[in-house]
Amino acid sequence: MEPLKSKVPIDRAKALSVLEEFKNFALKGNVVDLAVGVIIGASFAKIVDSLVKHILMPFLGILIPGEQGYLGWKIVVGAKEVPYGLFLGEIVNFIIIAFVLYVFIVKFLGLVLKAKEAAPPAPPKQELLLTEIRDLLKAR
Repeated sequence: MEPLKSKVPIDRAKALSVLEEFKNFALKGNVVDLAVGVIIGASFAKIVDSLVKHILMPFLGILIPGEQGYLGWKIVVGAKEVPYGLFLGEIVNFIIIAFVLYVFIVKFLGLVLKAKEAAPPAPPKQELLLTEIRDLLKAR
């Protein structure tokens, strides 16, 4: 039997070029930074979710008594139950995450960016020399 041969010619240089382009894209600093940010964000979301479900909402359940705390908050319509307590827990979760992001982005990064903008970089040495030459020529 004769081995099967492809009727479509494969351009190895083009295939390697695409592979090289992909490697350059995937290993750029921005893509790696984004991946790290997503992983840290997911971990942070789990921490906030645990804070809300295991600490804040049970305290709220103590203040407003019920059998299962906020988990037991339900509206019963006919034979159906609407567990609005779970929804309230998710709202508190969202508010905490949004607040932390606001503080981090607006307050913390805003201060860092303002500090960078406030101090303009010193002019290059060439520009200083040209300014001195200009001033000397004006003085004549």
